[in-house]
Amino acid sequence: MVRYEKALQGKRRESVGSRIFTVLTYVFFVLFTLLCLYPFWYIFISTISSNALVNRGEVFLWPREIHFTNYKLIFDLEDMLPAAMMSLYRTALGTLCTTLVSVYLGYLFTKPMWGRKFWYRFVVITQYFSAGLIPTFLIYHNIGLTRSFWVYILPWLIIPFYIIVSKTYIESIPSSLEEAARVDGAGLLTVFFRIIFPLSMPIVATVAIWIAVAQWNSFYDTLMYNVNLGSNRFNTLQYVLYKYVSKTNMLMSEIRANASVNPEDIQKLMNPTTVQMTVAMIVTIPVLFVYPIFQKHFTKGIMLGAVKG
Repeated sequence: MVRYEKALQGKRRESVGSRIFTVLTYVFFVLFTLLCLYPFWYIFISTISSNALVNRGEVFLWPREIHFTNYKLIFDLEDMLPAAMMSLYRTALGTLCTTLVSVYLGYLFTKPMWGRKFWYRFVVITQYFSAGLIPTFLIYHNIGLTRSFWVYILPWLIIPFYIIVSKTYIESIPSSLEEAARVDGAGLLTVFFRIIFPLSMPIVATVAIWIAVAQWNSFYDTLMYNVNLGSNRFNTLQYVLYKYVSKTNMLMSEIRANASVNPEDIQKLMNPTTVQMTVAMIVTIPVLFVYPIFQKHFTKGIMLGAVKG
């Protein structure tokens, strides 16, 4: 009886200790989450608070004297809306094309074909070697990709990492489904679009969100292959915002010229700090909305795509 009571007390102690550990774990992760979220929150409240208060460092946790004039002044700039539309076009088309090509090539590399191992290794090895900036520029120039919208799409079509994770995921799909479709007379494309692609939605969503974020954030290709050659037709939002952030004084001059407010009030409405914060929020907000939508498929796709090598 005494032994039983001692054992029961030990279990109670373990239970209490386990509960304390659980509570401390939750507290730690809650604090860690708040620590990660606070920079985004601070930038956001700084863009909608009184710019004078922000400039004096008097905004910390909550917005004060809320207004949305900063966003209005930024989007009133003449080249902002066309640049935003260009970024949307390249992100949408680039995501669609790269996702389809990556998943389709991943599917092909699971099928018997001539030189499959060679071509697969040839694709993989390109992760470790690059032609360099000047050879790449010369190639793009010679094939007509410079000063063109297609420089945003074609070079992104074949990305080895996306092909590898797609191939790995597709190998987990039971081959009996494809065999049954072939018995019914389905061809290669029919099997892919009617069976493989719908069953690969987790990895499709994973690849799509990766490439969408990369396309949305990219500005280097705009700078190298369009702007430096004197073409401003294909300026993207990220490049325009990068240009303004790096030259805040020029942006303030643009705002003064385009703003529909009294010149004396401009300094109260915006300053270099709030300009940079507003630009950061404009670029970040679309990504913050995209991730929660694809979170379920993203987690499943990345876990299953990493099971095999």
